[in-house]
Amino acid sequence: MNISLVLEMAADADPERIGLVCEGRRWSYRALLQGARGAASNISRGGESHVALLDEGSEAAAIALFGAALAGVPYVPLNYRLADPDLAALLARIAPAYIVGNVERIEHLRAGAGHRVLSRAAFIADAMQAEPLSSADETPGGVAVELFTSGTTAAPKAALLRHANLLSYILSTIEFGSASVEEAALVSVPPYHIAGIAALLSSMYAMRRILLLPAFDPGDWLRLAASEHATHAFLVPTMLGRLIARLDAGVPADLASLRAIAYGGGRMPTELIERALTLFPNVDFTNAYGLTETSSTIALLGPEDHRAARASSDPSVRSRLGSVGRPLPSVEVEIRDEDGRPLPAGERGEIYVRGEQVSGEYRGRSALDAQGWFPTRDAGWMDRDGYLFLAGRADDVIVRGGENISPGEVEDVLLTHPAVADAAAVAVPSTEWGEAVGIAIVLKSGHAQPSEEELRVLIRERLRSSRVPERIAVLSALPYNEMGKLLRREVRKFFEG
Repeated sequence: MNISLVLEMAADADPERIGLVCEGRRWSYRALLQGARGAASNISRGGESHVALLDEGSEAAAIALFGAALAGVPYVPLNYRLADPDLAALLARIAPAYIVGNVERIEHLRAGAGHRVLSRAAFIADAMQAEPLSSADETPGGVAVELFTSGTTAAPKAALLRHANLLSYILSTIEFGSASVEEAALVSVPPYHIAGIAALLSSMYAMRRILLLPAFDPGDWLRLAASEHATHAFLVPTMLGRLIARLDAGVPADLASLRAIAYGGGRMPTELIERALTLFPNVDFTNAYGLTETSSTIALLGPEDHRAARASSDPSVRSRLGSVGRPLPSVEVEIRDEDGRPLPAGERGEIYVRGEQVSGEYRGRSALDAQGWFPTRDAGWMDRDGYLFLAGRADDVIVRGGENISPGEVEDVLLTHPAVADAAAVAVPSTEWGEAVGIAIVLKSGHAQPSEEELRVLIRERLRSSRVPERIAVLSALPYNEMGKLLRREVRKFFEG
């Protein structure tokens, strides 16, 4: 099968229904399918190996995604925030490509790589005028999307998601046409992230109107949500935090239509989600955990889980507000030790996942083991009822004198201090222990800086002496990428020397 099936089914079911709204322009499913088929025809004529997007979110992202799928060419949305040398390196890896977006920048970087480049406006105009492609490419096992990983710990890898992987996720989690005509999903995540692609596919399959915000801004988000009566939204924790800050500051906003907010892509502070639950008591919150290599979500903490955890006096139940919920029925999850052996409930290790939606494949190699299990490189554990808790990246574990220390456990304790707004724990060189704990904190506005000894006592009393930091830094802000992931490599630089 081909992911173009998602758009074709929506267009067959209700061709005049509005499927997408962006910057005031409204697209019916019929018009989107016409654009995708026209784009596929134009793509097929050139013979390029990839279809790339170097642009903010727009209707061009949807038309390019489905157009590439129909033409049987991998779709590669690129991170337009990258520095020129990094972007040039990615462009060289996909040459020759049919590229949509920032023509001036691409022309500056391409260095004769043979790319065919169109602006967003030219791409859309050409697609709408072209003779549509008569039939979709049905290459068995074809690659639908090639996504470069964020590179938070190493150079970006080209993750391959096949049509079968993406359709397995959509068909197992979404009921076709389940959205009523007034439902609208506000999508503000970048098009080059798996969450952006999953949002397009899942909302279109449900036939929920997509409200595309080209670039996130809290004021623009609130205005679009109000004017288009958004009922659903996906946000990363940093986005939700900025929206709540606006509302707490008294900025007026009409969010009466809002029914559900899904969040993911980064660590959600418990204090922030508890504030959100208070601010939006009638909104259903869902924490979605997934990776690029797993075609998006593999575990969910649903609305009832949120309410039950918040209302419970049982510490083990209440702690689930900090979990990512339970695995989807369509995937298997195991926690394994360093030797690959499954661990029982409550023990920390590396998270492994298996299922049809799991690609675990990079260009030139597969990361799956012989039984089809994918090592996520995320550390975590599961409680006795199957709730999954994250403990950071496996690569981020601090090894002090042979003892493994999870940065997350140290950070959780630091965030209980009334003066600490944000915290990060990283490995720092230690003459005695090889590695030791270094912490960086951000202070809350108006709070005095706690002494280093006060912070060390807090950690010693809540954890144990091996977790006490050797080095402490106070920063104005911690470094995050645009999806809210902490860049620990940047934090470590504060302790160099």
